Amino acid sequence: MRIAVLNGPNLNLLGVREPELYGRQSLDEIEQHLRDVARDLHVELEFAQRNGEGELVDVIQSLRGRVDGALINAGAYSHSSLAIRDAFAAVQVPFVEVHLSNIFAREPERRQSMLAPSALALVCGFGARGYELALRGIVASLERE
Repeated sequence: MRIAVLNGPNLNLLGVREPELYGRQSLDEIEQHLRDVARDLHVELEFAQRNGEGELVDVIQSLRGRVDGALINAGAYSHSSLAIRDAFAAVQVPFVEVHLSNIFAREPERRQSMLAPSALALVCGFGARGYELALRGIVASLERE
C-alpha cells in the first residue's frame, strides 16, 4: 500500500511558526516519525509540501494511479480551496484531512473546511500526533475494502 502525505502553505515552517499553536516539531521530524510508523504498518509513503494552491493541485493530480490514499494538511487552503477538493475527486484518491490545531475552536473563518465533505475523515487538534492517527486510520480503512 502506498500513501501520499501532502502539506500546504507555511507547514515547511513548523517548529518555528507559532509554536504555541502548532507545536515545536518540524515537518522533517513529523515525516521521520511517519516513516517509522509506516514501516511497522508495511506501508510506503511519499511526501510533498507546497506553498501554492496550484502546485498542490499538480501534486494531487500526479497521484492518480500511483497511490492508494493520501493525508493532507492543506493549511489555510482547507478553508477556501474548491480546486484542491476537485483535484481529489478527479483522481479518485481517498484522503484524510489533518490539522494540528482544533480548527473548530479557532477563528470563525477556520471553522469551515472545503475538503471535509469529500474526505474519509478529518483529524484535528492532536498536534503532530494527528498525522499518525490519520495514517493508521486510512490504512485500516483501505485494508477493510
